[in-house]
Amino acid sequence: MASMWSLGLLFTTVFHSFCLTHAYAAHHDVRNLQARNIIEATSIASSYDFVICGGGVAGMVLANRLSEDANTTVLVLEAGGTGDDVSASIDIPAETYYATLLGSNYNWGYHTLPQPKAGNVPLSWPRGKGLGGSSAINGMYLVRPSQLEVDLWSSLIASQDNDSAAAWNWDNMFAAMKLSETFTPPSSQIQKTGDIQYNEDSHGTDGPLHYSYPGYLVPPVGDWSPTLEAVGVPTTSDASGGQTYGNFVATSAINPSNWTRSYARAAYLDPLPDRPNLAVLPLNTVTRIIFSGNSSDGSLIASQVEYASAAGAARKTVNVNKEVILTGGAIGSPQMLMLSGVGPPDVLQAAGVPVKLALPGVGQHLQDHLSSQVIWDATGDTYSSLYHDKYSTTPTTSNAFLSFVNSATAYVNITTLLGSEEEASAFQTQIIDALASSSSSLVPSNDSTVIEGYQAIYNATVNQILMSPVGQVELLLDLTGTQQSGSQSVAVQCALQHPYSQGQITITSNNPFQQPAINPQYLSHSADVTMLREGLKLARKIGQTPPLSNVMGNEILPGSQVNTDAEWDAYLQNNVGTEYHPSCTCAMLPLSQGGVVDANLSVYGLANVRVADSSVYPFEFAAHLQAPTYGLAEQAATIIRSNYNGVPLPWAPSPTSQPSSTTASSANNNAAASLFQINSGLVTAFGTLFAITTISVFWTMF
Repeated sequence: MASMWSLGLLFTTVFHSFCLTHAYAAHHDVRNLQARNIIEATSIASSYDFVICGGGVAGMVLANRLSEDANTTVLVLEAGGTGDDVSASIDIPAETYYATLLGSNYNWGYHTLPQPKAGNVPLSWPRGKGLGGSSAINGMYLVRPSQLEVDLWSSLIASQDNDSAAAWNWDNMFAAMKLSETFTPPSSQIQKTGDIQYNEDSHGTDGPLHYSYPGYLVPPVGDWSPTLEAVGVPTTSDASGGQTYGNFVATSAINPSNWTRSYARAAYLDPLPDRPNLAVLPLNTVTRIIFSGNSSDGSLIASQVEYASAAGAARKTVNVNKEVILTGGAIGSPQMLMLSGVGPPDVLQAAGVPVKLALPGVGQHLQDHLSSQVIWDATGDTYSSLYHDKYSTTPTTSNAFLSFVNSATAYVNITTLLGSEEEASAFQTQIIDALASSSSSLVPSNDSTVIEGYQAIYNATVNQILMSPVGQVELLLDLTGTQQSGSQSVAVQCALQHPYSQGQITITSNNPFQQPAINPQYLSHSADVTMLREGLKLARKIGQTPPLSNVMGNEILPGSQVNTDAEWDAYLQNNVGTEYHPSCTCAMLPLSQGGVVDANLSVYGLANVRVADSSVYPFEFAAHLQAPTYGLAEQAATIIRSNYNGVPLPWAPSPTSQPSSTTASSANNNAAASLFQINSGLVTAFGTLFAITTISVFWTMF
């Protein structure tokens, strides 16, 4: 009989004898054939209508959608490589745990500043560097935010521009997320083994990205739901339909036709025919945006994008006919703005960058999902089926077997977390009462608008989200082994979803090849400590509750010596990681609240620059950010194409409606950009608008 740790051992021993040979050769060949839009530096044109800075999730979506208009030229500049040289590590889902790319050139290798409340050490922040971005190296979770959270996002910008804010309400974002996907239900066998529930109507049927479930599951996945129900966390039958509460088995970015990872490059770039109007240039880093005009009259126009292949290489430029679109993520996008002279004046001046536009919110409002875990020795005979009985093909020679990823998930609300409505209400009151002291001592900026933004996010979180059914912590079942005990361990991980601690990202020099300073200020607010501590207590309880407890041995971490709140808090200080979900550094908020972009994703004060990635979310979602970012990018493409093609937006109000002041301002910005285009000899494009997570334990959550 196979012991509990056989899963990890078996994965490790079979991968390099099977995975890297014939199983994925055909897929690799297809990719090489389909890379027709990837160019060499010598083939770049002198100008493009749209220059997309970053070839990750949003960059790939926008490249695909914008280039559907044949008379529109699109360039993508990506700092990393194509991924062809590491295709097996990308394509094979389980390689996420056993042949990670974290030590390769496909990881930016970021680290935070030492965190005083988290062991006073820096934390690793891996981010994907290459075509597809983090979608090429993450844990493949496709978990959407709840309807309540998405509608709250929309409401935070609606006071400034109600019409444009409609793009970000649940109905429209739900449609955009479905637009991005093709959903394949699990087989009846997989559904039974994992006790999987889903609603097919909440998914798309013909989008580029594949949503499905692993082709192989082990019995403890099916133990998740009854165990969670036993501790008071109900099962949700429709986790993708806006009610992301309770426990479920998450969908993953897996293509069940060949059991490969479905990621942004494979979904949005590789299937394209040769498009003469689309160019994707890898291995070239955007160093700055070059502007013409001035900020005093709102006519600061991005006329060129500067880039280089390496720190010591010559800087080159490409002309911009229409817009620059930043898709560098929560780190890259604010860094590019600041290097270009757009950001907090004190930060820019200290870094030696001339101030082109004072925009204090750039890099501010940084939030992330901080996490910890309870770990047990693995035991029991439940993995005997690993070798036989379940599948007609032996697992060790099955592509389906190699698609196994962790996917048992739960979002726990504050009442369940604290034990009663009375405890939850008292906790809410404590947080509300701490607003004044928190905003005066915890905001890493002295700018009044950034402080206003902190307060707006804080109030929205405590008043609209905290007492709702929305999860305050996420729980994940890790069956693939941990750093502490290798393949012979199993963990229940806990991650804080709505932090009251906010940080910042700043540049420290004008060198674009020097990493920025990342300071998330983890656990600086006491409410974050409380919620993460209570989540860990619940994680321990889960591991002690049948049927899941049947596969748990001795508790390795934190161990039986940790029981009191003070002991849990001390444990937390030295045992935290992250789900790798940074966001909010170019927040979509009013300018008066330290916002960076408006409801149309346009950067305040710039005529033709947008940001379209996870940096624009104003607060963290109880979700993994991959799924909503695909939807965000689809919406961005619709907004941009509507603007230039003269096609009404699907959510546009009737023609009799009066434009808001922000809409009028956006129109003025567009007019300025149009004048620049005429002076450059640009013929306006036209077309039809189409309705269209290291082997580290925490890496499984990315």
